[in-house]
Amino acid sequence: MQKVLVIGCCGAGKSTFSKKLQSILNVELIHLDQYYHKPNWEEPKKEEWERIVNNLIKKPSWIMDGTYIESLDIRIEKCDTLIYLDYSILKCFFRVVKSIFTDYGKKRSDMAPGCKEEFDLEFLKYVLTFNFKNRNNILKRLKGLNENKQLYIFKNDKQADKFLKQVEIN
Repeated sequence: MQKVLVIGCCGAGKSTFSKKLQSILNVELIHLDQYYHKPNWEEPKKEEWERIVNNLIKKPSWIMDGTYIESLDIRIEKCDTLIYLDYSILKCFFRVVKSIFTDYGKKRSDMAPGCKEEFDLEFLKYVLTFNFKNRNNILKRLKGLNENKQLYIFKNDKQADKFLKQVEIN
């Protein structure tokens, strides 16, 4: 596991899982949110984002967390391991709402500078519709994975934690 991609809905726990995996594997952890967003949640132009992702995937080893559907294919191509936190929307939504209340006005460690936790109805709608809009597309892409790549799909924290313990032992 030298190039690990961790994907899933917002609130699934990609960043938390990635931090735990990074402490075991001791490879660079890349939170894509830190590279995608500019202060006040401004988004980059498509060409700028593609350039950023292309530079990041050239690194010799990494754990990269973030789904970002528009750049998923090039990241899948470069990873050797893909972990999909395929959690229920209710769990993800609950975690996002909890994070908003707990961290409101604060910048989380996995976010870009100038991006503080805030209440955003559009974002909440995105979370609520994520699986409906993206899950089948993601699963379709994963079915076409090269057999050289390791694929893990976890439905809950118990499965993900069991995997982390197994990696730690090995």
